[in-house]
Amino acid sequence: MKNKFVSLLGIILGIIIIAFPMIGVIGTSSLIGLSVLLISIYLLVAGVAIIDYNKSGAIIDLILGIILLFLSLGLIFNPNLFAFLAEISLYLAGIVLIIVGVVALVNNRHARFGFYIGVSGIILGLLYIIVGTYVADPIILGTLIGLWLVITGVLKIIDG
Repeated sequence: MKNKFVSLLGIILGIIIIAFPMIGVIGTSSLIGLSVLLISIYLLVAGVAIIDYNKSGAIIDLILGIILLFLSLGLIFNPNLFAFLAEISLYLAGIVLIIVGVVALVNNRHARFGFYIGVSGIILGLLYIIVGTYVADPIILGTLIGLWLVITGVLKIIDG
């Protein structure tokens, strides 16, 4: 039951990001902060869901989720933090996706599609960094994060 909930949560959050990547006219700081916030929510829920059978993976998910939660709230509500991170802000979500992809590889290594969940996070994180370097379009960048959440949710549902 927990896995289906986490899978559906990933799909729903991914669809929200894909459908509304700009969510009105929000500044880049808030957009990146919101994307990182949704990833942190997913990691926190996933960490709680797997704590019964994968304590080390759950701890990694929970710690990363908490760190990303604070970072996302700082990006959303503190423009000075965004100014401080302006140089690396476009790379931030890509780096986060790569880290989450590696964590997914570790946490889901026994799942049938766990490898693909992790690899998709790593590939989309690298693609995010490349696209962010040359395009810097928040709509495309937000859509990449949403795409990873949808892929992860679908593969977890298929995995059963």
